[in-house]
Amino acid sequence: MRISLATLGCKVNHHDSAAMAELLRKDGHEIVPFPGPADLYVVNTCTVTAKTDFQSRQLVRRIRRSGGDAPVVVTGCYAQTNPDDLAALEGVALVLGNGEKPRMNRWVADLPEKGTVIHVEDMERERDCFSPPVAGIPGRTRAFLKIQDGCNGRCSYCIVPRARGRSRSLPPDEVHRRMALLSGAGFAETVLTGIHLGCYGEDLDPRTNLLDLLRGIEEQGGTGRLRLSSIEPAEVTGGLVSFWKASSLLCPHVHIPLQSGSDAVLGRMGRPYDRTFFRNLVESLVDAVPGMAVGVDVMAGFPGETEEDFRDTAALLRELPIAYFHVFPYSKRPGTAASSFAGHVREEVKKARAAELRTLSVEKRTAFAIQFLGKPLSVLVEGKKNGETGGFRGFSGNYIPCLIRGRGDVPVGRAVTVIPEELRGGVLVGQAAAPARRAQRKTP
Repeated sequence: MRISLATLGCKVNHHDSAAMAELLRKDGHEIVPFPGPADLYVVNTCTVTAKTDFQSRQLVRRIRRSGGDAPVVVTGCYAQTNPDDLAALEGVALVLGNGEKPRMNRWVADLPEKGTVIHVEDMERERDCFSPPVAGIPGRTRAFLKIQDGCNGRCSYCIVPRARGRSRSLPPDEVHRRMALLSGAGFAETVLTGIHLGCYGEDLDPRTNLLDLLRGIEEQGGTGRLRLSSIEPAEVTGGLVSFWKASSLLCPHVHIPLQSGSDAVLGRMGRPYDRTFFRNLVESLVDAVPGMAVGVDVMAGFPGETEEDFRDTAALLRELPIAYFHVFPYSKRPGTAASSFAGHVREEVKKARAAELRTLSVEKRTAFAIQFLGKPLSVLVEGKKNGETGGFRGFSGNYIPCLIRGRGDVPVGRAVTVIPEELRGGVLVGQAAAPARRAQRKTP
């Protein structure tokens, strides 16, 4: 069959979709770009907010309108937590929990002739990290390697542990093997992803950790640059910061969820740190690692958040040397502790607070990027041309979007040195020089 996959949500979900596509190709199916046309559609959903639930339902309806009678298979976190919502949609043949992703090819081979089949198992019982080798995510010049899944945390607002199960890790020898395969396939950058990346290795026997894994990857050599996805504040240890400072491999970029700058709100969220800890962490990272970009997640309008709480959050973000932040209005998730908390913030107040924080984030992005005018940056070249100038887009090691002047002489999928000459709409613009080498790091 011609099968089209659509994915919502995080990098882990995108990796899962790429892995499912590999399974389906091995069974002889053709994977076609979304939205097809196709004989079958697979939708990998997200449920981190009410908005992503809505987007998942809308995507299924859109497929039904444009895809004719082609059946739809729905999986992912929304399918795991609220399968009946999706089974009620017209055209859905299968609703499969996250635990069924490793068997997607078998389910597709035995589609129901009529009606809708729901198969969702309790993810608490899952012990394997679904992470088969993938060549990469279609349309991306960097590779994504999922080394961990699930979460042992119990933040009061979060549905992810219920959707993904407990923390599970890919063994180190398998990680090293995958890294070698990705390097051999020509990827100049690999992003290590996970739901709770800092818990890597705690479930393995013998027990290990993220720092030891990174040391092993660096010793193995033979790869391009390495990037971490989001990591919890308390798991950015002094040893990890020291490794970052000395590494010729690890990009000077990290994403750390803050969620709130109010100690009172952090306590109700169940977050295991306070604003002073977070301040010290960010400042130590930026001081230790040249060019370090720190991105954060922040939530607006958590139940009980007062105007003073919000002002504490905005002030902390304004004061810290943060490169950017992602803003999420609080979304009530049934089944979480916070859904029953008193003091839910009015929608219009949440939206206003989120808008203020997004404006501040734009200011922070601009201030961070301006620092690198006239300084060499290592930029991974994407395959996207800018229509106005003919230049190539890319991201620096510290995750600043760049536009590289030149038309046919820039190696797509490789890292080149760029000296930015101007900042245009949040994008650094400059001319490509010689290809960047790992030995030349610390070029951000």
